Amino acid sequence: MPIDELINQAQANNTAAFEELLLLYQDRVYTHCFHLANNPHDAQDLAQDVFIQAYRNIRSFRKDADFGTWLHKIAVNLWINNRRRNKKIIAFSLDEPVATGDGEVIRELAANEDSPLDKVEQIEFSEMVNRALNQLIPEFKTVLVLREFEGYSYEEIAGILDCSPGTVKSRINRGRKALKKELEQLELR
Repeated sequence: MPIDELINQAQANNTAAFEELLLLYQDRVYTHCFHLANNPHDAQDLAQDVFIQAYRNIRSFRKDADFGTWLHKIAVNLWINNRRRNKKIIAFSLDEPVATGDGEVIRELAANEDSPLDKVEQIEFSEMVNRALNQLIPEFKTVLVLREFEGYSYEEIAGILDCSPGTVKSRINRGRKALKKELEQLELR
């Protein structure tokens, strides 16, 4: 069934149609939430909240934007509101063991095609980028995630954030400069 028809049926209180929409978009929404939240547990919670809010507000979806873009907009707004409420960021190191009921367990990385050294360097770089991203104000992090990780255009980001493309470009430019500065500071440590 076409997405437009599923949306129409979901707006008419057809829960089966909304479930189909959820199945179609759950992976994209979760991936987007993971990029924002930086951990699977918070990403799952955020994705769940996105679909709850989407279900409650499906009748307000006007179809002048893509349904996926509407869901991403909900995710961004929920994430920003959550960040404002919870200023404290909890981070952990992959080097620290995990406490279990039977003692501590060392975290292990799965093997892949890359050499162990390459994998460690990739992980360290990814962690450094994530740490630097987490130091940015939400407005900068949001536009960088939407542009660099999610691949949205300036116009699509403007639609998600309810601002002009010029504002998006400015935030991306300023966000990139702030990210570069954070990365340079992290390298010095």
